[in-house]
Amino acid sequence: MKQAPTSFSSLNRSTTFSTLSDVHYDLIIIGGGITGAGIALDAVTRGMRVLLLEMQDFAAGTSSRSTKLVHGGLRYLKQFEVGMVAEVGKERAVVYENGPHVTTPEWMLLPIHKGGTFGKFSTSIGLKVYDFLAGVKKGERRSMLSAAETLRREPLLKQAGLKGGGYYVEYRTDDARLTLEVLKEAASRGAVLLNYAKADSLRYDEEGRIIGVTVKDMLDGKEIGGTGQTIVNAAGPWVDRVREMDQSKKGKMLQLTKGVHLVIDQSKFPLRQAVYFDTPDGRMVFAIPRNGKAYVGTTDTVYKEDPKNPYMTEQDRDYILKAITYMFPDIQLLPADVESSWAGVRPLIWEEGKNPSEISRKDEVWESPSGLITIAGGKLTGYRKMADMVLELVVKRIQERGGASFGPCQTKHLPISGGKVGGSAHFPEFIREQTEVGVKQGIDRKLAEHWVTMYGSNSEELFRLARESGEEGAVFGLPVSVYVPLLYAITQEMAAKPVDFFIRRTGSLLFNIDWTLQWEKPVTLCMASMLGWSEKQKISYREELEREIQLAASRSRTELAVMEG
Repeated sequence: MKQAPTSFSSLNRSTTFSTLSDVHYDLIIIGGGITGAGIALDAVTRGMRVLLLEMQDFAAGTSSRSTKLVHGGLRYLKQFEVGMVAEVGKERAVVYENGPHVTTPEWMLLPIHKGGTFGKFSTSIGLKVYDFLAGVKKGERRSMLSAAETLRREPLLKQAGLKGGGYYVEYRTDDARLTLEVLKEAASRGAVLLNYAKADSLRYDEEGRIIGVTVKDMLDGKEIGGTGQTIVNAAGPWVDRVREMDQSKKGKMLQLTKGVHLVIDQSKFPLRQAVYFDTPDGRMVFAIPRNGKAYVGTTDTVYKEDPKNPYMTEQDRDYILKAITYMFPDIQLLPADVESSWAGVRPLIWEEGKNPSEISRKDEVWESPSGLITIAGGKLTGYRKMADMVLELVVKRIQERGGASFGPCQTKHLPISGGKVGGSAHFPEFIREQTEVGVKQGIDRKLAEHWVTMYGSNSEELFRLARESGEEGAVFGLPVSVYVPLLYAITQEMAAKPVDFFIRRTGSLLFNIDWTLQWEKPVTLCMASMLGWSEKQKISYREELEREIQLAASRSRTELAVMEG
């Protein structure tokens, strides 16, 4: 390998860990999901010395397990949360402009059936209000369709009682890659970011004010101390555990709910059009086509087990399959037709007497007597605004203690890593131009276009790796199409284990499980060689990947036990 590892490289990870105590940080962030990532980027662009700690891989929790939509907030109109619709809708456009390579407009069909959740008049008014509040651009404003037009858009829909449909734009995203691109931008500007680094305990001064953390390396067990002027708890489903360490878990708390999604090949479910539809029990779920697959979800059930390993049950699977049959009656799917699945937990703020689907997704900031600042709740779409809100409080507290002065938020018009493509309007042209650059370097056209579309302006770096190091993968039986993204993931995206590569760097375990099965062994061997794993680590990480494959491959815990028995 000819290139030097970057600051966001697994090759540099142990060195970075060993020097954590050398710097007194302005801000230490606990949690490496989208919320923590947004806070890190906001803070470092204001001039702060930033440390972010994630006990698993980046985005391994909720931020890689969502419906993968940058929502505009339409559902909040039903709850008359007008302010949230306006803010979330406008923020969605900001997310898109700053990272068009990880965010794609997706026209959504809302079928209207007699007796359904939405009526034709209320949908028309609601979508019009939504367009206005969210500042939807002219070419993406809603239209109302007749029953015949609705069926032309999606012929598989239930025809009985169909009155028409609403047609509006949502934004599909790769949630894990969005998180990574925000983190990479923060790293490029000087933030220190570590995955598999757990804030194992909190440190306080003689007056009981929080001043740092003890960090445990979850890969080798080493520990080190880190100090900071301010500590922010952005641990998502684990924020209450951090509050317990701080002895400040009181008042409002988290209510975790689980959401499951199924992935089905379009040969079994030939969905043409993204659809937001009613379920038999009066909820609404999404069915979204993506690269030859259709994914459907989500469920919404109270979850009280370990948030680290949520999984799909037979009940979850059957619920979604029943919903598909209800809205697409000609589609008769069997459990074996489900290629893969994922489950995630939503960290909602608990309010007594409410059902899971009624609990607001609003974010809140809490401050404990020790000075620990916690950000809880919230949505993927609002990550940048949440970061701004947290940083305004952080800046205020630092200045109250006589610390340095920091400027205002800089991120509204700041492209994230890979997003330097001239804005969303120019991205298609950028794809065409950069694809030609790759082709002239000898890269297959289809592969070059795939890399440009997925990695945006960072595709130039993949082209360079292909040119300088692409043939080295042959030693492990890896073609350029696999080896170069793996090399990039290790050296510039801090992938430390096979699961990081197959789930969060490429998404293949979710959307192309056959590709994962094909390359799991040579990828593991390559990573072991590059990262110097012991035989014990190699076996452990391979077994971890096998567990994830089995859980994703549409089999419940009960069925797995039978298979393994």
